[in-house]
Amino acid sequence: MKDHSKIINESLEEKNRFFTRRHFLKEASFGFGGLALANLLGGCNFNDSTAASNILFDPANPLLPRSPMFAGKAKSVIYLHMAGAPSQLELFDYKPELMKMDGQDCPQSLLEGKKFAFIRGVPKMLGPQAKFKQHGESGAWISDYLPHLSTIADEVSFLKAVTTDQFNHAPAQLLMHTGSPRLGRPSMGSWVTYGLGTENQNLPGYVVLTSGGRNPDSGKSVWGSGFLPSVYQGVQCRSEGDPVLFLNDPDGISRDLRKASINTINEINQQQYKEFKDPEILSRIAQYEMAYKMQISVPGVMNIADEPQYIHDMYGTKPGKESFANNVLLARKLVEKGVRFVQLFDWGWDAHGTDANLAIDIGHINKCRSVDKAMTALILDLKQRGLLDDVLVVWGGEFGRTPMQENRAGKAVPFKGRDHHTEAFTIWMAGGGIKKGGSYGETDEIGYSSISGKTTAFDIQATILNQLGFNHEKFTYQFQGRPFRLTDVSGRVITEILA
Repeated sequence: MKDHSKIINESLEEKNRFFTRRHFLKEASFGFGGLALANLLGGCNFNDSTAASNILFDPANPLLPRSPMFAGKAKSVIYLHMAGAPSQLELFDYKPELMKMDGQDCPQSLLEGKKFAFIRGVPKMLGPQAKFKQHGESGAWISDYLPHLSTIADEVSFLKAVTTDQFNHAPAQLLMHTGSPRLGRPSMGSWVTYGLGTENQNLPGYVVLTSGGRNPDSGKSVWGSGFLPSVYQGVQCRSEGDPVLFLNDPDGISRDLRKASINTINEINQQQYKEFKDPEILSRIAQYEMAYKMQISVPGVMNIADEPQYIHDMYGTKPGKESFANNVLLARKLVEKGVRFVQLFDWGWDAHGTDANLAIDIGHINKCRSVDKAMTALILDLKQRGLLDDVLVVWGGEFGRTPMQENRAGKAVPFKGRDHHTEAFTIWMAGGGIKKGGSYGETDEIGYSSISGKTTAFDIQATILNQLGFNHEKFTYQFQGRPFRLTDVSGRVITEILA
């Protein structure tokens, strides 16, 4: 048995452990954890005069459905990101004048003072490799690379003059989805889930699906929660194998035993929260509970094998395979079940021409074939189910492609390709209160620069938030002493494409 003096000394050591500088800072005035909790409870500023005036956060249930600032046209978002950046000049931006310049030396006026990812010296101009026609009553120019999308031209609105200031993939993807080219900011899906919660308490509010064999260049940070509570980060699911890793219980572990284990873990977490008041502990508790619920709900929702054959024919899906088509069908099922934000990343669109897969006239055609049918089916399927008015669908990449031929070290690449381009690319939107058959923005006669209707990633983010019922300038989160927002200090709602 230990003597009393030793017990007292050990007790004092344990007590003194809690009076380190770090612990003092945490505990002082309820600690920075308490301040963070206040942010969780009221950090979402929905009104100039009263923060979070029309929203009540339950820290123990952070994904409960909540009302937006005003009645939005959309309830959920499906964002289809083509990682690597599709060529607008082969898909949507018809430039017959560029064909006349095919093979000519690039004018110096297009090179002087400009930065490119790979182009050096004087490249050759490269005419459009696709054939274009006008489609629908709107007369939208769409190439023969996308024959299925051409049939629903009157359902979508095109943004023809999107610009960015980032010409490398990872920073440009981060800018498009987090509002910053640097790591650490919450993704758009995290902001949306933070503001709205989820309509289905057995599923995550924000789901991510990837195809093309790789994650996007920006990695998983592009769907991270940044400084928002981690419960709002995207949950990556798979269309092949178990939808979520470790979803099934290990051998010898029953569901009752799993529940008992989670209850015990969360009792410990509750004790830690009472002591430290760290809101991230509440997020951890919520995530354990969500994981338990997902074991029942996710397998059914993520199973596309039970869809009727006409749906598989419509999307071009093959159950059990990893594919963009399977992910698109899963996205429809997820929003149908109340998930707020579904993000699809399809890798492989970087059309430099360094090999056949990255050639603008070979690899790009194959990539278009892999997405065209499914993304068209998504719009038609949502429409026939009466969901298109409530679901906002967004399609695009992180930047555009140059009107000139790719070269490396001043020499032409083996196949036809285009370098990264920041000054003009195309994104389209459909559903969720977006004007049908619309088009906004224009580029010059060779598709090099945006000359009217210029838009940015911040404008697109502001528009998405607006359709969900948020004023992007007032939807903020207090962090490091100031209010942050998805659109930073920029952005405007693109009213020209709203219905």
